[in-house]
Amino acid sequence: MDENWDDLRLFLAVSRLGGLSAAQEKTGLSPATLGRRITALERQIGVPLFVRRQTGYVLTEAGQDLLAHAEEVERAMLVVARWREGTQTQRSVRLSAGNWTTDFLVRNIDAVWTSDDPAIEFVMANARIDIGHRAADIGIRNARPTDPHMAGRKVGSVAFALYGTLEQSPDSSIVGLSGDTSTSPSARWMAAQLGHKMRLRGNGVHAVRELVAQGAGLSVLPCFIGDEDARLCRMGPVIADLSTEQWLVAHHDERHSPPIRRVIEKLVTLFDEAGPLFSGQRPGAIHPEAEQG
Repeated sequence: MDENWDDLRLFLAVSRLGGLSAAQEKTGLSPATLGRRITALERQIGVPLFVRRQTGYVLTEAGQDLLAHAEEVERAMLVVARWREGTQTQRSVRLSAGNWTTDFLVRNIDAVWTSDDPAIEFVMANARIDIGHRAADIGIRNARPTDPHMAGRKVGSVAFALYGTLEQSPDSSIVGLSGDTSTSPSARWMAAQLGHKMRLRGNGVHAVRELVAQGAGLSVLPCFIGDEDARLCRMGPVIADLSTEQWLVAHHDERHSPPIRRVIEKLVTLFDEAGPLFSGQRPGAIHPEAEQG
């Protein structure tokens, strides 16, 4: 048997995404081509790797075993790729965070990066980027990592509150979130608690903040965003149900790499200094009619 990395790469994509159509964008191959390649791999190995169902592809016991081995090969290939990148050019550190945290980091870039530091690539996404498979080097997350390959360091907490402008009333209508952003805890909380007052929605957090700043309605924002915007004021107390922890997450194999270690140390210092802002202890303006707890 002469397996090659390309076959295993396609197998990993179908395994993780649960089917041929779902893996089409990831691999760049059509479902028909993927199906032929997977069937050829099964014939080469001599056992079925998937159970074909109308709802997708489900791994057999042999497929589960191969998945574990293929992930080991993937990790080794990524290490080789990183080594090759390092011999050709200075590597960059990929930093994954949500929209608001990335916004904060960009506004405080001098605390995170100088021209003498490794290059940083910001990987901003609503969905969680997979550090375990090296889609990013460092992640800023709202919970301790549970993957045994991941190392985590708690760097504080994040508080949320309702924000508007001084010209508005705490009873004003609500600006909600739609699309991918509507799945965040704050968006779900607004929909459940204030959905009856929702008159406007936006599918991007920055658009929602601008609508609030223009007086179009109120919305829930992280305190480290709302309290630093001079156009906004708190319309009520910190929302206890939405408070979360803040964690720096990196892969065990690479967290001691000098470029990654350097960025982590700077992030730890920045979040430590900004701790009161993130935890809601440094309020900006508070609306005169707001009830503070």
